[in-house]
Amino acid sequence: MTAALTGLAAALPASWPASLAPDRLEVIDVPTPYLVTDLDAVARRLDRFTAALPGVRAFYAMKCNPAPEILHTLRAGGASFEVASLGELRVLERLGADPAEVLYSNPVKPPAHIAAAYAAGLWRFSFDSPNELHKIAGHAPGSAVYLRLHVDDSASSFPLSRKFGAEPHEARELFTLARRLGLRPYGLTFHVGSQCATTAAWRRAIGLAGRVLAGLLDDGVRLEMLDLGGGFPARYTAGVPPIEDIGTTVRAAIAELLPYRPGLIAAEPGRHLVAEAAVLAAGVIGREVRAGQNWLFLDVGAYQGLMETIQLPSGWDFPVRSSVPGHGLVPELTFTVTGPSCDSSDTMFHGLALPATIDVGDVLYLGSAGAYTLSYASAFNGFPPPAPLFVGRSGGT
Repeated sequence: MTAALTGLAAALPASWPASLAPDRLEVIDVPTPYLVTDLDAVARRLDRFTAALPGVRAFYAMKCNPAPEILHTLRAGGASFEVASLGELRVLERLGADPAEVLYSNPVKPPAHIAAAYAAGLWRFSFDSPNELHKIAGHAPGSAVYLRLHVDDSASSFPLSRKFGAEPHEARELFTLARRLGLRPYGLTFHVGSQCATTAAWRRAIGLAGRVLAGLLDDGVRLEMLDLGGGFPARYTAGVPPIEDIGTTVRAAIAELLPYRPGLIAAEPGRHLVAEAAVLAAGVIGREVRAGQNWLFLDVGAYQGLMETIQLPSGWDFPVRSSVPGHGLVPELTFTVTGPSCDSSDTMFHGLALPATIDVGDVLYLGSAGAYTLSYASAFNGFPPPAPLFVGRSGGT
């Protein structure tokens, strides 16, 4: 990869990095599929997040994309990290990160992972039940614990409340148990759901957390952290609240709805920091007509990184461009776009408008592809995941 990947292609979404415009990516002499990430774009996203949320410390949710190049970039920009497993912590350790600076926010953890993380120096663990407190007390004695609250996540693409979160009225009893077990009541956290579409969700959640904080004061419990969790959105094809608007809402809610300001206000951005910084290139391997519909077969599908396209009934709309000259200006047809596997559910897009002449050997470029692509990818049916490529401050091939 060279510095030739610069400039701006016409008619690209504002969320698409100029350095990754399709006409620039054509110089890449690497077989598809590949995922190319602009590390400078990642750094800019972190800077913008930090500016919009002053006084809020970013703990990158590495489940979203654990590429070492991205982790290095975010760490250099001042971010810390949030993990969901011991495996993720081990990746950070190999990069030189201090486990004492890491949050372990998965509310239900394997006992062996708790013990090993504690032995490595990690000291802050989330929980949402008495059972989890007993596990933490047994395998990480004396640790600091923060309670995951159940909040309204109905405005998100991927609600998480069915699986995790204690009810607010349970907080007093849970922290009482924590102290009885020799653990340190440390904080509250919540998650408004992945790809949250309204700033009001954060205000409601912070207001709920404020009521819990106030109630705990009656028991002499003053917590040290409020973790705003994740859910900060990225732009795909539909508009989302800009991070500046979210920041305005969050700052006002913290000032107005909390009985006191905990010493640490944390957040766990993931998708927001990396999605828009990457483009996935997928080669066309087949074009067919099935029952009067045009079908396009790609060398990457749901199982190689596009799992989110089949997780929602409404699908997942990536911004798409092609290598066909004059894309967006030439005649188009609608296509059903499917992956390379022999699984019929491996179908990512329905009614996607593409140049009528697109055929085998052409390339589709999917923007905003940096989140939950490689981290979901497998080699199902023997088709490999996209090759990771990087441009920018520490990238280049």
